[in-house]
Amino acid sequence: MAKEITSRNEDYSQWYIDIVKKAELADNSPVRGCMVIRPNGYALWENMRDQLDRMFKETGHVNAYFPLFIPKSFLSKEAAHVEGFAKECAVVTHYRLKNDPNGGGVIVDPEAKLEEELIIRPTSETVIWNTYRDWISSYRDLPLLINQWANVVRWEMRTRLFLRTAEFLWQEGHTAHATSQEAVEETLKILDIYTKFAEEWMAMPVIIDARWKSFAGWHFALLGQNFAKAFDVTFSNETNQQEYVWATSWGVSTRLIGGLIMTHSDDEGLVLPPKLAPTQVVIVPIPKPNEVISEAAEKIMRALRAKGITVKYDMDLKNRPGFKFAEHEMRGIPVRIGIGERDLANNQIEVARRDTKEKMSVSVDGIADYIENLLTDIQQNLFNRALAYRESHTTKVDTFEEFQEVLDGKGGFVLAHWDGTGETEDKIKELTKATIRCIPLNNELEDGKCILTGKPSKQRVLFARAY
Repeated sequence: MAKEITSRNEDYSQWYIDIVKKAELADNSPVRGCMVIRPNGYALWENMRDQLDRMFKETGHVNAYFPLFIPKSFLSKEAAHVEGFAKECAVVTHYRLKNDPNGGGVIVDPEAKLEEELIIRPTSETVIWNTYRDWISSYRDLPLLINQWANVVRWEMRTRLFLRTAEFLWQEGHTAHATSQEAVEETLKILDIYTKFAEEWMAMPVIIDARWKSFAGWHFALLGQNFAKAFDVTFSNETNQQEYVWATSWGVSTRLIGGLIMTHSDDEGLVLPPKLAPTQVVIVPIPKPNEVISEAAEKIMRALRAKGITVKYDMDLKNRPGFKFAEHEMRGIPVRIGIGERDLANNQIEVARRDTKEKMSVSVDGIADYIENLLTDIQQNLFNRALAYRESHTTKVDTFEEFQEVLDGKGGFVLAHWDGTGETEDKIKELTKATIRCIPLNNELEDGKCILTGKPSKQRVLFARAY
């Protein structure tokens, strides 16, 4: 099965698509740019969603649901907000179909035109803040900590499964606060949740981007009073004065699955962190199931499930063990257990880990504790491996010549000084196709000179070419 995957070094884009398809995560849909998320992919998303949902609720957030359709006039109220995706909005103009009297099938009924067009939500700020106007009147109504799990539509022209699709799944948090300081604290709290989830669950090291302080359309960070002013959301403070509320907005989507694939997978297929893998352990009988093997498998499964470990017994009689090994490897199952009568006679089973492909002969006694520790080790190894890869592909440079040499040669991230102007960033992009990917939030201040203009700079930023 691995031969069906294009080598990552040969064609990275095709390698990614091959893994998505062969691991049965998603397929293209009949609608251009949309995707069908298959059970394997959706189970992975459910694990990601459920863990994030727990983390949000532990910090006082609650879930709600808002309409799929947004009146076009709502998007006119906050021009800076809509500017970034106005060209990607899907618009509903009619509400009825009818049979073509000329026998041409179903056509749009011209008499069913909407008085006002509806936008299929690209994001929900406008409809949510229109609602908040009715929910908020006093400081006693604040803070309002709302999250929504939903689908959104952005009519992308260049699409790729999970990474960029016309419709995708996500969560979007929209909170309202009495003061800017409370909103800042909320933003930092959410950044901490996302960082913890990425590093401890996805095994992906994180660099927080300081540019959350200047997101388009917001006064400060992913927060401000723009939407409160646009939709006239005010509250009476403790001195009975009217003020506009302060907002935060934050979200992650199924695009995370694409990041997970690219961070950990290899030329043999998908590699999943144990904490998110829908199936953490698979048991394969060798050469095929019989009473002795199945009895041992059932005993092991009971012990693993008692520890909260998800396990599957592959009783498929149509394929040989070698094919099954490749199939489970392709799907990224972290641990495989092979059970044969000869090994059982010696109280042994074969355990293989997906991340390193190492195989071990392990005693059946205490197997549940062994597997539990092994899953923890795999989770940590994936994080360490990803961190080491990132560090080995991050290069500091001090001149524009070095900058170009690294991008054209080694590639990866480049840490370089920048004078802080959009004009310089645009010029660097024009000359090298590299953009600022991140201004590290906790990066040490360091006097230097911009690699392009020579003007003073206080901090290095991360440049890279887009995938």
